[in-house]
Formats: sequence, C-alpha cells, structure tokens
Amino acid sequence: MENLLVEFQQKIARTSLDFQRYLIDEIDWHNQLIAIRGARGSGKTTMLLQYIKKNLDLKTSLFVSLDHLYFIDKTLISLAKDFSKIGGTHLLLDEVHKYPNWSREVKLIYDDVPELKVIFTSSSMLEIYKSESDLSRRAVSYDLKEMSFREFIVFETGLDLKSHTLEDLLENHTEIAQSLLTQIKPIPLFLKYLEFGAYPYYKENIKLYHQKLLNTINLIIEIDINAVDHISYDLIVKLKKLLFAIATSAPFTPNITKLSERIGASRAVLIQAIKQLERAGLVNEVYRPTKGIGVLTKPEKLFLNNTNLMYALAKSSTNVGNLRETFFVNQFKNLAVIHLADQGDFLVNEKYTFEIGGKNKTQAQIHNVKNSYLAKDNIEIGINNIIPVWLFGFMY
Repeated sequence: MENLLVEFQQKIARTSLDFQRYLIDEIDWHNQLIAIRGARGSGKTTMLLQYIKKNLDLKTSLFVSLDHLYFIDKTLISLAKDFSKIGGTHLLLDEVHKYPNWSREVKLIYDDVPELKVIFTSSSMLEIYKSESDLSRRAVSYDLKEMSFREFIVFETGLDLKSHTLEDLLENHTEIAQSLLTQIKPIPLFLKYLEFGAYPYYKENIKLYHQKLLNTINLIIEIDINAVDHISYDLIVKLKKLLFAIATSAPFTPNITKLSERIGASRAVLIQAIKQLERAGLVNEVYRPTKGIGVLTKPEKLFLNNTNLMYALAKSSTNVGNLRETFFVNQFKNLAVIHLADQGDFLVNEKYTFEIGGKNKTQAQIHNVKNSYLAKDNIEIGINNIIPVWLFGFMY
C-alpha cells in the first residue's frame, strides 16, 4: 500500500485547480457511496483529484486506479480494510469497470467497512442497477457530460461565466447575450468549440487532437464497451463500421435493412449495437414523443454524441446543418427530455418546439406553433423567439 500512497501524493501535487468541471459543485459528497459515470476523456479522474485537493485530508484519503498492477495479487476489499485500519476515511477508485467482480467487492466495503466513504468512476457504459450486486440502492450516481460551450470558454479564457436554466434562456436571452457580448466574441469561439472543445485534453496538442480523439473512440469500443458487455471481435468491427456510417450521413435516419447489409449484422444485433454506442457516449438516439422505446425499437434519428466526433470521423463530409443539430441535442442531454417535433426540429420537455437553422432561416415551419423558438446560427444576439444557437451551450 505504501507505493499507492506515494503515487497518490505525486498525482495530487500535479493536479491544477485552475479549471474545474461543472459537476464538482453539484455532487453531494457526503454520501457513503458515490458513482460518477462518463465517457473516456471527459475529465472524471481530474475532477476526483481536484475534489481531494480542495476538500479532503490527504493523510486519510487515497486515490487509486483499478487497473493498477497492485491488484494483480491483491484485492480491493483487502485494500479498503487495510486502509481503514490506518485511519483512512475516503477511498476514491478510478475506472472500476476494469476490475473483475468490482461490484461485489464495493458492496462488501459498503457493508463491512461503513466508516470508509467510497467514490468511484466508471465508463458511461456501466449500468449500476444491472451490476452483479445491484448497487443502485446504495450508490448515488452522477453522469459527467463533455464540456459545454460555456465551460469551453471558461477553459480558454479564464472568465467566470455562469450557467442558466432553459427557462431563463428562453425568457431573458437578449439580456443574457448582451451581457456576454461585453466579455466575449461568441461566434469565433463557437466555431472552435464545435471542432475542438468537447474534451479537456484538446489543449495538450490541438494539432493532434482529432487523431487522439480517434484513438479514444477505439479505446471506448475495444476496451470500455468490451469490459462491460464482453463483445466479440466481430462485433467490435461492426460497431466501428456503424459509427462511421452515422458520421458520414447528415442527418442520419436509420434504414435498418440497408444498414444491416452495409455492416453485416442482423436487425436485432444492429439495434443492440446502436444502444451500446449510445451508452458509451458516442451517439445520441432521438425518438418521436408518441413512440414507445423498447429494447428492439430503432431510433427515428441518430446523431454523433458531439460535434468533435463529427470532425474526427467525417472530416470533409461534415455538414453544417448536422453540426448545429448535433450541438443542440448534445447540450440538452441529461438536462431535458428531447424528441423530434412534428413541426420544427425538436420538442423539449414536451413543451417547447425548436427549429434550428442559419441566420437566414425563416419561421415558416413553426408558424402558429405554441411555445416555439428559432435557434439561429451565426448571430450574436436574438430578439423575441429568435435565439442564437450558441447560447444553448450555457445550460451547464
């Protein structure tokens, strides 16, 4: 354990508090067992280390990744018990899905070492309630999204910009935009965000970012999905083909028969593959509000999870209309219920209708639709029911 403690102190020393993700202030850290899920590269590890550095006693805390060589001949439960004996109060575990039987041992820690608070991160693939020991009644679960447009601006500029609720944006968007325009030029920042701003590691080397993002996609499919669902090599290849098909279509309305032929999979396997990509944080499924969502129900429309993935996968095939819609869907994910609209593009919380378009887009498609809004690209400020599309990046 001594080596783990030394490595932990070294990690803390290298951890900067300059930029912190939105979720760090939303988690109730008092719970005995906390699960934080998120796609690879979204910043889960850094957030845990920042929380420790800001709030915990380093002498009674321990952070460890569960793919560490320490666990070749030692167990997680034995580490927890030994750490508790020397006064440990907080055990923070990174990437639990890489440890065999993780849920059984976490449950044992919860039951047998109650004085130890446990916080763990995992792939977004992991469904806590389906784990072997059903931790859903014990763990409080949170999801870490990719960076919002607001967070990207904070990361780029160091400005202190607050988030707004959807209702606040709809009612006060002109005043909010006016205030922001005294501090930023949103359109060039928005264009950079669409291509580079979803994952914090873009700053490590922006020239190699898309290549690193492609490597991340491969790791998500080959390691993260496989660690949870134990898929075959053949299905790994099919998942990659499916993701590329979605990326190069604008927008993607899945024809299951044609798609089955294209990637060489049955209907059932194909629909399951779509749902695996969605759980892994690589695609977003959108349905109509009247359509039931079952295990074998195909989505009405598919989007890549964020616009950075479009630039990495589709390159020159990236379509500006699809970029806008992909951004809009991504910013609402986990914050609101979003469906396809009968008139317009999207229906949010079964109340608000949105049409997405460029600065010359008219309101013809949402004319006479109650609670309808036109989200326009390439404008700095809106009026009445016309809102700059970039402003929807300020909801978290």
